[in-house]
Formats: sequence, C-alpha cells, structure tokens
Amino acid sequence: MSLAIALHVLSAVVWVGGMFFAYMAMRPAVIEVVEASQRGTLWCRTLSRFFRWVWLAIILLLVTGYWMVFSVFGGMAGAGWHIHAMQGLGLIMMLLFFHVYFAPFRRLKQAVAEKDPQEGGRRVGQIRRLVGINLILGLVVIVVGAGGRYL
Repeated sequence: MSLAIALHVLSAVVWVGGMFFAYMAMRPAVIEVVEASQRGTLWCRTLSRFFRWVWLAIILLLVTGYWMVFSVFGGMAGAGWHIHAMQGLGLIMMLLFFHVYFAPFRRLKQAVAEKDPQEGGRRVGQIRRLVGINLILGLVVIVVGAGGRYL
C-alpha cells in the first residue's frame, strides 16, 4: 500500500506542481524576457515535454487510486466523501487535460509549424486559461485528499 500512496502523491505533485510552476513562475518570466514572436515555440516545446509527464501521472493516478479504493475500502461504497470528491474532481481535471492536449495544444503545434506567431499566441492564451482552471481544481483536490477525512 505504501507504494501505491507514494506513486499517487508523486503523480499529483508532478502534475499540479508543474501547472503551478508554469502558471505562476514561468509565464511571468517568459512575458518579461522572450519576444512575442518566439513565445509560441517556447511554450510548444515546454508543454510537449511536460505533457508526457502528465500522461504518465494520469495513468499512475488512476491505477494507484483505484488500487487503494478497492484494497483499503473494499470498493467505492466503503470510501468516504473525500475519496468520491477527489475522484470526481480528478476525472474532470483529466477531461480538461484531454481537451487541452487534443484541441488547443494540437493547434498550437500547427501554428508553430506554420510559423504563425499570432495564432500561436492565441492558442497559448487559451491553454493558459484552461490550465488555470485545472490548477485551481488540482489545488482543491490536494486539500480534499489531504484533509478531507478530518472534516
């Protein structure tokens, strides 16, 4: 069980921590330092690397989460409200990520390939807004997961 918990927490840290870093630290620095015409390329390359880790995190979160639910609680009926909330919000986060990955991120890659910085900038802005929503959801999931059983 300790392996499942460790992998679950590490996966959440990678995903939510990566979003926090990108949104709160990297984005402001990029705006200050990188020319607007190059931002799409930078974000495209950065997100390509980060999204590989997100895919792995999602797989590990699902596997370890359900492993713990069925081995510790004997199924969803035995899980507390905080487990259900964590699962529901986590699934929403995953769906939002899938949308980002298969729609605006795909269009960002296309804009970068076509050397269209205006379209790239629009897609980066769209991704930023959606990642901001996912970041808030992720922070809520962490609070619920860490403290929910004590409420």
